Amino acid sequence: MADQKQQKYTALITGASGGIGLELAELFAQDGHDLVLVARSEEKLNSLALRFAIQYKVYTRVIAQDLSKPDGPEKVFQALKQEGRQVDVLVNNAGFGYYGAFKDSDLQKELDMIQLNITSLTALCKLFLNQLPEEATGKILNVSSTAAFPPAGPFMAVYYASKAYVQSFSEALATELEDSKVTVTTLSPGPTETDFKASANLEGSGLFSSQLVASARSVAKAGYEGVLNGEVVVIPGIQNKFTAFSARLAPRSLMRKMVKRIQEKRQAG
Repeated sequence: MADQKQQKYTALITGASGGIGLELAELFAQDGHDLVLVARSEEKLNSLALRFAIQYKVYTRVIAQDLSKPDGPEKVFQALKQEGRQVDVLVNNAGFGYYGAFKDSDLQKELDMIQLNITSLTALCKLFLNQLPEEATGKILNVSSTAAFPPAGPFMAVYYASKAYVQSFSEALATELEDSKVTVTTLSPGPTETDFKASANLEGSGLFSSQLVASARSVAKAGYEGVLNGEVVVIPGIQNKFTAFSARLAPRSLMRKMVKRIQEKRQAG
């Protein structure tokens, strides 16, 4: 990545305290880029900031902020504005899923999911673009999912719909900006070794029963290389590429039933 190291960026990464977000932060730090780490856990972020500063000699700013709250994105950028710090790379990694039949699921959790996965992501993109000087180089990486490609996701209806929004919005924005110096990349991983499975109550679902579960590091590496190269869509792994391609070709009714079968809870024993 020698040519990618020539320009030094300040990268703002949401959901940076663990999983794919943490791995992305480390990849940026390894190449000498400064960081703005955003997540709810200030203690975890401070620990990471100290490690990155010592190990990689990079500036790391910590902003403890819950982006599932409507005023979260504005608070993040106001804090940076007061310091006069420009963000060159925005990584919208924060997000969560929630498993369950919609009729019986927790409405507030789903509204918080929409706020985080959709509304805050959209607001951060707008704020990022507006703080860039005219003709400045900028990069956006929005973490989507292979869940964006099927027509529906039974038992995770709101999550699948939220990722379909991220995918569509990001590709549209990339096209709008293709004549500028700003690129937009979507990273669309499949099942990945993070705390997503536990936090989304997916134990027993067929979604993670496959042996083809990627490491957070490999997914982050694909996204990191993709955003620095200005790729529009990054889908890590042959199986995930096949899944996304098949979802666009197969009849929608068939795909809905297939996703339902995968998502249904497996019986113990």
